[in-house]
Amino acid sequence: MPDALGRPELAAGRKPFQSIWIFLVADSVSFGLLFLVFMVERLGQPVLFAESAHRLNALLGLGNTLILITGSWLVALAVAACRVGSVDRTRRRLVAAIVVSSGFAFVKIFEYGSKVGDGITPLTNDFYTFYYALTGFHLLHYLTGMGALIYLAVLTVRVHEIEARFTLWLESAALFWHVVDLLWIFLFAMLYLLGVQT
Repeated sequence: MPDALGRPELAAGRKPFQSIWIFLVADSVSFGLLFLVFMVERLGQPVLFAESAHRLNALLGLGNTLILITGSWLVALAVAACRVGSVDRTRRRLVAAIVVSSGFAFVKIFEYGSKVGDGITPLTNDFYTFYYALTGFHLLHYLTGMGALIYLAVLTVRVHEIEARFTLWLESAALFWHVVDLLWIFLFAMLYLLGVQT
Protein backbone atom coordinates (compact mmCIF):
# COMPACT_ATOMS: atom_id res chain seq x y z
CA MET A 1 0.00 0.00 0.00
CA PRO A 2 1.45 3.43 -0.94
CA ASP A 3 2.19 5.97 1.80
CA ALA A 4 1.08 9.62 1.86
CA LEU A 5 3.77 10.51 -0.67
CA GLY A 6 2.73 7.81 -3.10
CA ARG A 7 5.75 5.62 -2.32
CA PRO A 8 5.47 1.87 -1.66
CA GLU A 9 5.10 0.80 1.95
CA LEU A 10 8.55 0.64 3.53
CA ALA A 11 7.82 -1.89 6.25
CA ALA A 12 8.66 -4.92 4.10
CA GLY A 13 12.13 -3.60 3.40
CA ARG A 14 13.28 -2.42 6.80
CA LYS A 15 16.03 -5.03 7.13
CA PRO A 16 18.90 -2.77 5.95
CA PHE A 17 17.73 -0.09 8.39
CA GLN A 18 17.46 -2.54 11.28
CA SER A 19 20.84 -4.09 10.46
CA ILE A 20 22.62 -0.74 10.61
CA TRP A 21 21.24 -0.17 14.12
CA ILE A 22 22.63 -3.52 15.27
CA PHE A 23 26.00 -2.73 13.70
CA LEU A 24 26.12 0.78 15.18
CA VAL A 25 25.32 -0.45 18.69
CA ALA A 26 28.06 -3.09 18.48
CA ASP A 27 30.50 -0.59 16.99
CA SER A 28 29.73 2.02 19.64
CA VAL A 29 30.33 -0.56 22.37
CA SER A 30 33.74 -1.30 20.81
CA PHE A 31 34.64 2.39 20.83
CA GLY A 32 33.30 2.69 24.37
CA LEU A 33 35.65 -0.05 25.57
CA LEU A 34 38.58 1.71 23.89
CA PHE A 35 37.57 4.99 25.55
CA LEU A 36 37.41 3.22 28.91
CA VAL A 37 40.89 1.74 28.51
CA PHE A 38 42.19 5.18 27.52
CA MET A 39 40.69 6.79 30.62
CA VAL A 40 42.15 4.09 32.90
CA GLU A 41 45.60 4.62 31.39
CA ARG A 42 45.18 8.37 31.69
CA LEU A 43 44.48 8.03 35.42
CA GLY A 44 47.65 5.97 35.78
CA GLN A 45 49.84 8.46 33.86
CA PRO A 46 48.21 11.88 34.26
CA VAL A 47 51.36 13.97 33.72
CA LEU A 48 52.49 12.10 30.61
CA PHE A 49 49.01 12.23 29.05
CA ALA A 50 48.56 15.93 29.84
CA GLU A 51 51.97 16.93 28.47
CA SER A 52 51.52 14.82 25.33
CA ALA A 53 48.01 16.15 24.69
CA HIS A 54 49.37 19.68 24.98
CA ARG A 55 51.36 19.02 21.79
CA LEU A 56 48.19 18.37 19.79
CA ASN A 57 46.75 21.25 17.78
CA ALA A 58 43.34 21.90 19.33
CA LEU A 59 42.42 24.30 16.51
CA LEU A 60 42.84 21.51 13.95
CA GLY A 61 40.70 19.26 16.13
CA LEU A 62 38.06 21.98 16.43
CA GLY A 63 38.16 22.59 12.68
CA ASN A 64 37.53 18.92 11.99
CA THR A 65 34.69 18.92 14.51
CA LEU A 66 33.00 21.79 12.70
CA ILE A 67 33.57 20.10 9.34
CA LEU A 68 31.89 16.88 10.46
CA ILE A 69 28.99 18.69 12.15
CA THR A 70 28.37 20.67 8.95
CA GLY A 71 28.62 17.47 6.91
CA SER A 72 26.07 15.77 9.17
CA TRP A 73 23.70 18.71 8.79
CA LEU A 74 23.94 18.48 5.00
CA VAL A 75 23.36 14.71 5.11
CA ALA A 76 20.26 15.30 7.24
CA LEU A 77 19.03 17.79 4.63
CA ALA A 78 19.64 15.17 1.94
CA VAL A 79 17.51 12.67 3.87
CA ALA A 80 14.74 15.26 4.22
CA ALA A 81 14.83 15.93 0.47
CA CYS A 82 14.79 12.20 -0.23
CA ARG A 83 11.72 11.67 1.94
CA VAL A 84 9.73 14.17 -0.12
CA GLY A 85 10.90 12.54 -3.35
CA SER A 86 13.24 15.26 -4.67
CA VAL A 87 16.09 13.60 -6.57
CA ASP A 88 17.82 16.87 -7.50
CA ARG A 89 17.87 18.28 -3.97
CA THR A 90 18.99 14.93 -2.57
CA ARG A 91 21.88 14.85 -5.04
CA ARG A 92 22.94 18.45 -4.43
CA ARG A 93 22.93 18.05 -0.67
CA LEU A 94 24.84 14.77 -0.80
CA VAL A 95 27.47 16.33 -3.05
CA ALA A 96 27.71 19.32 -0.70
CA ALA A 97 28.13 16.96 2.27
CA ILE A 98 30.88 15.06 0.45
CA VAL A 99 32.74 18.24 -0.55
CA VAL A 100 32.59 19.74 2.94
CA SER A 101 33.40 16.48 4.74
CA SER A 102 36.40 15.81 2.50
CA GLY A 103 38.11 18.61 4.39
CA PHE A 104 38.35 16.29 7.39
CA ALA A 105 40.71 13.94 5.53
CA PHE A 106 42.96 16.78 4.37
CA VAL A 107 43.24 18.17 7.90
CA LYS A 108 43.95 14.70 9.31
CA ILE A 109 46.63 13.97 6.72
CA PHE A 110 48.27 17.33 7.50
CA GLU A 111 48.09 16.60 11.23
CA TYR A 112 49.55 13.09 10.91
CA GLY A 113 52.30 14.39 8.65
CA SER A 114 53.13 17.16 11.08
CA LYS A 115 53.35 14.74 14.00
CA VAL A 116 55.52 12.24 12.14
CA GLY A 117 57.70 15.11 10.94
CA ASP A 118 58.26 16.06 14.58
CA GLY A 119 59.24 12.50 15.36
CA ILE A 120 55.97 11.63 17.12
CA THR A 121 54.82 8.11 16.25
CA PRO A 122 52.64 5.47 17.90
CA LEU A 123 55.79 4.25 19.66
CA THR A 124 56.60 7.63 21.27
CA ASN A 125 54.59 6.92 24.41
CA ASP A 126 51.29 5.43 25.60
CA PHE A 127 49.30 8.60 24.89
CA TYR A 128 50.34 8.67 21.24
CA THR A 129 49.70 4.95 20.90
CA PHE A 130 46.09 5.69 21.86
CA TYR A 131 46.02 8.85 19.74
CA TYR A 132 47.01 7.06 16.53
CA ALA A 133 44.91 3.97 17.30
CA LEU A 134 41.72 5.87 18.16
CA THR A 135 41.94 8.49 15.42
CA GLY A 136 43.05 5.86 12.89
CA PHE A 137 40.11 3.60 13.77
CA HIS A 138 37.82 6.61 13.46
CA LEU A 139 39.40 7.52 10.11
CA LEU A 140 38.51 4.07 8.77
CA HIS A 141 34.88 4.72 9.79
CA TYR A 142 35.03 8.14 8.15
CA LEU A 143 36.33 6.66 4.88
CA THR A 144 33.60 4.00 4.96
CA GLY A 145 30.97 6.69 5.46
CA MET A 146 32.39 8.81 2.65
CA GLY A 147 32.34 5.81 0.35
CA ALA A 148 28.67 5.22 1.15
CA LEU A 149 27.77 8.87 0.52
CA ILE A 150 29.65 8.92 -2.78
CA TYR A 151 27.96 5.71 -3.89
CA LEU A 152 24.51 7.09 -3.05
CA ALA A 153 25.26 10.39 -4.78
CA VAL A 154 26.24 8.49 -7.93
CA LEU A 155 22.99 6.51 -7.75
CA THR A 156 20.97 9.74 -7.79
CA VAL A 157 22.44 10.51 -11.21
CA ARG A 158 21.00 7.26 -12.60
CA VAL A 159 17.44 7.55 -11.23
CA HIS A 160 14.57 9.87 -12.02
CA GLU A 161 12.51 9.20 -8.91
CA ILE A 162 13.17 8.17 -5.33
CA GLU A 163 12.42 4.54 -4.52
CA ALA A 164 11.74 3.06 -1.10
CA ARG A 165 14.92 0.98 -1.14
CA PHE A 166 17.08 4.01 -1.90
CA THR A 167 15.46 5.89 0.99
CA LEU A 168 16.29 3.07 3.37
CA TRP A 169 19.90 2.94 2.24
CA LEU A 170 20.28 6.70 2.56
CA GLU A 171 18.75 6.69 6.04
CA SER A 172 21.12 3.89 7.04
CA ALA A 173 24.14 5.75 5.64
CA ALA A 174 23.01 8.91 7.41
CA LEU A 175 22.80 7.08 10.74
CA PHE A 176 26.31 5.73 10.25
CA TRP A 177 27.59 9.19 9.33
CA HIS A 178 26.02 10.79 12.41
CA VAL A 179 27.72 8.18 14.60
CA VAL A 180 31.06 8.98 12.91
CA ASP A 181 30.41 12.62 13.81
CA LEU A 182 29.47 11.80 17.41
CA LEU A 183 32.52 9.58 17.93
CA TRP A 184 34.80 12.36 16.73
CA ILE A 185 33.24 14.78 19.23
CA PHE A 186 34.17 12.33 22.02
CA LEU A 187 37.69 11.99 20.60
CA PHE A 188 38.07 15.76 20.35
CA ALA A 189 37.09 16.15 24.00
CA MET A 190 39.27 13.28 25.21
CA LEU A 191 42.42 13.98 23.21
CA TYR A 192 42.53 17.64 22.23
CA LEU A 193 40.73 19.41 25.06
CA LEU A 194 42.88 17.52 27.56
CA GLY A 195 45.83 19.50 26.20
CA VAL A 196 43.97 22.81 26.38
CA GLN A 197 43.32 22.28 30.10
CA THR A 198 47.01 21.99 30.91
